[in-house]
Amino acid sequence: MAQIEVAAYYFPSWHRDPRNDKWHGEGWTEWDLVQAARPRFPGHRQPITPAWGYANESDPKVMAKEIDLAASHGITAFLFDYYHYDDGQFLAGALDRGFLGAPNNDRLKFALMWANHDWKNIFPAKLGIPAQMLAPGKVTKAGFERICDHIIARYFAHPSYLRINGCPYFSIFDLATFVESCGGLDGARAAIETLQFKTACANLPGVHLNAMVWLFSHAPRWAAWGGVEKVVATLGIDSVAAYNWYDHYDLAKDTFPRGSYQKAALANFAAWEEQTKKWPIPYIPNVTMGWDSSPRCCGTDKYEMRGYPWLPILDGNTPSAFRNALEHAKAFLAKHPHGLQMLTLNAWNEWTEGAYLLPDTEHGTAYLEVIKRTFTR
Repeated sequence: MAQIEVAAYYFPSWHRDPRNDKWHGEGWTEWDLVQAARPRFPGHRQPITPAWGYANESDPKVMAKEIDLAASHGITAFLFDYYHYDDGQFLAGALDRGFLGAPNNDRLKFALMWANHDWKNIFPAKLGIPAQMLAPGKVTKAGFERICDHIIARYFAHPSYLRINGCPYFSIFDLATFVESCGGLDGARAAIETLQFKTACANLPGVHLNAMVWLFSHAPRWAAWGGVEKVVATLGIDSVAAYNWYDHYDLAKDTFPRGSYQKAALANFAAWEEQTKKWPIPYIPNVTMGWDSSPRCCGTDKYEMRGYPWLPILDGNTPSAFRNALEHAKAFLAKHPHGLQMLTLNAWNEWTEGAYLLPDTEHGTAYLEVIKRTFTR
């Protein structure tokens, strides 16, 4: 069996950014939400305390520690959530200053997952108050070309950039928003051709284009273009994936406030098989460490089902349960040896969604240890 690419999503919201300074006050980061979180029911483990403290991941010294920790525990790549709106980048310090400035960044590959969704003010979300739009996910044609030029020049040619068959891996989070940005399928196809052309002009063989595919949402949007299958085929997508288990498991239908990690796991295991049969291109499975988006909800409001981020908290995500999910993923990839031998993990550091592999003060490196035992034996 080929070596499995074990890639962890990296959420870069733990350093100061000029936009957040403007929106939330000078020096604000999501660490403020982590520290302000509180239990929502008996036995609910909040606030979570990171074992390394409230670190600034844009500091190369901090990132170097994270790289060493990940690389020594079986993780092979970081997939950075990459925020680049029509008017420029957001939360880029973790990658630009942190990872690229770390002296040991040759120990780990990296790639971009363009998080092209609307950025709304849920920091924290408040009951009865619609979330304010802070940065729209849609970009103009000129804006997308600026993104292409930047990522090709800044990232794709880097020796640590993740490549599939020589092609830089680039993932799009919200394919429907991308198509809407381009005015429809024809415009989206032209935009992708521009990205591929510009990449070829940089002496690279092209882009491996990945897209997120969500089972229980976006159906009305896909229908306008003939269905998600037509969209994926028209755009020449090379592989499909999920960002976390929420994409294939409707948390809003789980019990509240304590959802089931086991039920979410089983639903996703079934989805892997369904998606593999559905697509003529590789499907990349995902294993999610946990889910708890309550830190993004106003602590003085009652915690009740209202849709994201007011969702059930997955209960039972022990290191043992996580290892069982990893073993399922390993067996799934072995069953499909001709597919892309790649697994994504959610997440390295989604502290405000309850999905993190970095050590906390209760479990330490327990989740990382099971990754190491599963994939480095």
